[in-house]
Amino acid sequence: MVADIKRTVKLVTEQANIDKPSEVEGFPMKSWNIEIFLLDEAGNEKPATCFTKAVYNLHPSFANPIQTFHEAPFRCENEGWGEFDMTIDLYTTEKGGKNTLAHDLNFAKPHYESKHTVSFKNPSAALINLLRDSGPVPGDENGARKKDGEKKRKRQQGAVDMEKLAEGLVKLGEEDLLHVVQMIHDNKSEETYTKNDIEQGEFHVDLYTLPESLVKMLWDFVSSSRQAA
Repeated sequence: MVADIKRTVKLVTEQANIDKPSEVEGFPMKSWNIEIFLLDEAGNEKPATCFTKAVYNLHPSFANPIQTFHEAPFRCENEGWGEFDMTIDLYTTEKGGKNTLAHDLNFAKPHYESKHTVSFKNPSAALINLLRDSGPVPGDENGARKKDGEKKRKRQQGAVDMEKLAEGLVKLGEEDLLHVVQMIHDNKSEETYTKNDIEQGEFHVDLYTLPESLVKMLWDFVSSSRQAA
């Protein structure tokens, strides 16, 4: 099991009066928008690419009260005269990977921000790689592995096409996959990230954390399996 990873999500809301007739006297029409970011350890904004979509659950009086966006910063923009509370559902590719945030849409200031802590439970290797951009993840040691990983990634990509290696591994038969898992267990280093999900019958590995020698071994095995097929 991988430890839960926590991150801070920042919601940035902006609003302004617009020259349109309001449905309610004394309440001017507003144009408002909300954007979603992650914050790193230094408080800097980072793209929230760890989420695959954001679903805004607006006041039921809206013609389209449930609005979905699939690309960061997941900008939701609307017009209206009233303030209201909403929820925002943030999804990842993980099973059950949803975080729900409560947000108070108000017109007290033209620009305001709110911060929320979210947890990513038992994240996959792919999600961990995305989260690495905004802070430490399990296996990193005081941030040292991030730089080492980036160097290793460049070296490995120079020798082996990692995307083709991943594609080849997925296409292997069950016996070959069992052999691959054994190769990884026998030759991995302390930096190697693996996760064995017995309940789901799944084995996860971050290819970019494998030693170069093991990457070459896997590449040769996948290549020979293709030729045999």
